[in-house]
Amino acid sequence: MSSSGAGEAAVSATGVPASSATGVQILDPRLLDQIGVVARRSIMRTLRQRGLLVFPLLFPLILFAINGSSLGAATKIHGFPPVSYRDFVLAVPFIQGALFVAITAGTDLARDIESGFFDRLALTPLRGGALLAGQLGGSVVVACVQSALYLLVGIASGVGIASGVGGALVLLALSVLIAFGFAGLGVLLALRFGTGEAVQGFFPLLFVTVFLSSSSLPRNLIKVHWFREVATYNPVSYLIEGIRSLIITGWDGEALAMGFGFALLLSLLTLGFASTAMKTRLVRT
Repeated sequence: MSSSGAGEAAVSATGVPASSATGVQILDPRLLDQIGVVARRSIMRTLRQRGLLVFPLLFPLILFAINGSSLGAATKIHGFPPVSYRDFVLAVPFIQGALFVAITAGTDLARDIESGFFDRLALTPLRGGALLAGQLGGSVVVACVQSALYLLVGIASGVGIASGVGGALVLLALSVLIAFGFAGLGVLLALRFGTGEAVQGFFPLLFVTVFLSSSSLPRNLIKVHWFREVATYNPVSYLIEGIRSLIITGWDGEALAMGFGFALLLSLLTLGFASTAMKTRLVRT
């Protein structure tokens, strides 16, 4: 779908929210139509750009294969969990994939801003909430696909899921929630800075947060004091450990609470700030 085609479709799906007899605003089906149009456009644009789809899927798997085979000696460290290093490190691709989702979502929206398409949308009754939800909805679909792929590849390589089938479903839910939060961050960066280069410039900074976490070793086994302290205060550690607990431990209530808690907090914060930035950016004339 072209940009102009999406704009026409968005215009055709407009309307004013319906209200009940008491004056309380209710959900307008036409708002859902607008969200659906934007989400479909987001998904189709990603599918057309094979590089934005294939590389984010393959790169975390390549690192998983390299680290899983070359760092196996780490399992001999006293106190390391009694699992293979491949089991231990499988959680990392889910976080790396979420970072790629963030950059893709932010870059796509920034491209709309740079091309002037965003300004044209401001002339239509398309609501900012629909644009934001649709953009994030498209990112969630991509996150579902890549999370399922990472899980299947891990199982095919011999990784066992200690929490069973139910745990695998919870793992997918947590990974999609994490990707949603990071996608909100990507959209926020696009709305704040308005250029794809600015959004992509943040990717190395985001990627560093993965390395400065418990991605390679349990935090209690990190011997360098400053590294252990950074990993302890780094929220990414708890996102990784939440996913990892389902793979190597089973049902760890504390790890899951921390993982879901930080993922939800990230989602709420980025969504709230992105909504405010959207109101500023999408100025009606």
